[in-house]
Amino acid sequence: MEVQETRVQTDRVLTVPNILSMARLVGVPVFLWLILRPEFGQSKADGWALLVLAFSGVSDYLDGKLARRWNQISKLGRLLDPAADRLYILSTLVGLTWRDILPLWLTAVLLARELMLLVMVGILRRHGYPPPQVNFLGKAATFNLMYAFPLLLLSDGSGWLASLAEVFGWAFAGWGTTLYWWAGILYVVQVRRLVNADAVTG
Repeated sequence: MEVQETRVQTDRVLTVPNILSMARLVGVPVFLWLILRPEFGQSKADGWALLVLAFSGVSDYLDGKLARRWNQISKLGRLLDPAADRLYILSTLVGLTWRDILPLWLTAVLLARELMLLVMVGILRRHGYPPPQVNFLGKAATFNLMYAFPLLLLSDGSGWLASLAEVFGWAFAGWGTTLYWWAGILYVVQVRRLVNADAVTG
C-alpha cells in the first residue's frame, strides 16, 4: 500500500464511482445473510450469494477505473473503496468459517493481518499522514481472495464441479493470503521509514 497522497479531483459525493462503492457496501449484509441461511434452518441460497459477490468484484474494478477515466477521484471514494473490500472479506470469512468451509486457522491468519493494518493506520494518523492508498499488490491479493471465496463456497456440494472448485479455490486462497501478508509487511516497512524520518527531522 502507498502512503503518498493521491490528488483529489472532485469533492462531489454522488459520482458514478461512489455510487458503485455504496452499492457494494449495501450488498455486504445481504451477502452475509444469503451465506448463513442454512445455519438458521433455511434453504441454501449460495447461487444468489455468488451473484452478489460477482457484482462486488465487477463494481470494484469499475469504480476505480471510472474514477480515473472521468476525473472523479474523491476523498469519499478513497474511503469507500477499501472499506467495501475489507467488509466483503470480513463477511465472507465469517460466513464461510461459520459453515465450516474455511478452517479457523486461515480466518485467524487473515484477521491478524487486518489487525496489523489497523495498528499501522493509527500510527500514521498520529504522525499526521493520511490513510494508505491500495496499491497493485494489495489489489492483487484482494483479487485472489475474491476469486477464492466464491469457489470455496461452490465447493460445498457434490459432483465434479464442486471438486474442481475446491482445487482452484484453495489455489487462489493460498496466493491471496500470501500476497495479503506481503502487502501488509511492505506497508509496515513504509510506516516505519516515515516514523523514523519524522524522528530525525523532529
